[in-house]
Amino acid sequence: MSSPEAIAPQIVPPPRRVLIVLLGAIGDVVRALPLLGRIRNAWPDAHIAWAVEPKSKAVLEHHRWLDEIIVYDRAHAPWTFLPFLQRVRRGHFDLVIDLQRHLKSGLTSRISGARDRFGFAAPNTKEFNYLFSNHQIAPQPNMRLKLEQYQAFGDALGLAQSPIEFGLAATDDERARALAMLADAPRPLLAVILGSSWPSRIYFPESTAAVVRRVAVADSDSPALFPVLLGGPDETKLADEVMRHLDDVPALNLAGRTSLRDLIAIFPECAVAFGPDSGPMHIAAAVGCPVVSLWGATAAERSAPWGFADLAISGAIPCHPCYLRKCPIGRECMRRISPEEVGATVRRALATREAPR
Repeated sequence: MSSPEAIAPQIVPPPRRVLIVLLGAIGDVVRALPLLGRIRNAWPDAHIAWAVEPKSKAVLEHHRWLDEIIVYDRAHAPWTFLPFLQRVRRGHFDLVIDLQRHLKSGLTSRISGARDRFGFAAPNTKEFNYLFSNHQIAPQPNMRLKLEQYQAFGDALGLAQSPIEFGLAATDDERARALAMLADAPRPLLAVILGSSWPSRIYFPESTAAVVRRVAVADSDSPALFPVLLGGPDETKLADEVMRHLDDVPALNLAGRTSLRDLIAIFPECAVAFGPDSGPMHIAAAVGCPVVSLWGATAAERSAPWGFADLAISGAIPCHPCYLRKCPIGRECMRRISPEEVGATVRRALATREAPR
C-alpha cells in the first residue's frame, strides 16, 4: 500500500479549545478515537469537543479524553442545523479538525471562527469541503486505512507519535448490566454481529447459523463457543432467522435488547466475535475482542478493524469492492464467504488470543 506524500507539519500555537468534526458513522468515530488520544496527550489542558450526530454519540459518552459533545440532530434537519452552528460558534474554538470531508462539516468548521481549521486535501473531499479549511493534510490514498488517514492529522499538526489506543470503556453500571445479561451464558462466548447500516454487507442467516454450529462444538484444539447474537432493533428478524437455522444449538439472542453502550461492556466478555463490516465490529476491536470480519461491498484494505486485519475474509468476486449500499446481484460476494472458512478463522482467532475467556 502506498504512503501519502510527506509534508512538513503545520506548526500551530497550542490551542485552548479544540473541536473535532466527525458527524456520522459509528465505525468512523471509533477509528478517530486514537487521534483524540494523541491530541489529549499533546495538549493535556485543552478543552476538547466533538461534533457528532445522535447515532454515534454513545461512542463518545463518558470518554475520559473528551470534555464536550455537540450534537447535530440530522433527523430534524434543516431546522436543527442553524442552532447546531450557533452552538459551535459560541464555543470560541481556536482549532478545528474536520474529519468528515463533506459540505456540512466544512460549514461547521468555517462557522466556528477558529483561527486554524484543518481538513482533507481536495482529492479526498466531496462537495467542495476543502474550500472551508485553511490547513490541509497531504492527499491520502483512497484505500489507506481510515484510522491511518485520521492519524495523518496528528502528523500534520506536529503531534508526537503515541500508541494506538481507543480509550473506550464502559461505566461500572454498564458493566454490571452486561454481566447480568450474560449471567447464564457459559464461557467462552462468541459474539455474533448480525447487522450493518448497508444491506449489501449483511451475511446470510443460514450462513451465520452454519458458522455458529461449527464452533459450538469443541474440537481437539479449542473449546466449544457459546453464541451471543447481537444486533439493533432492525436486526431482530434477522436474529430470529439465525435462531431457526441453529438446529437446537443453544444461543443467547440479545438482538434488539442492547445499546451501543451495552456493546462496549459486552465485547470484553467475549473470547472472539465475527460479523460483517459495521460499527459494532469496530467497537469490538477497540475494546480488544478479536474480530473475524466479513467483506463484500466494502474493502478490508480500507476499513479492517484495527489489530485484526489478518482475520478479515473477503468474498472472491470481480466486482468486490463495489461500495453499493444495495447489491443488484443478491450479495453474491457474501455468499462466496464459506461458513467453513469463517469457522476455521474463528478457531484461529481463539487459539491466538493470550487469555480466552
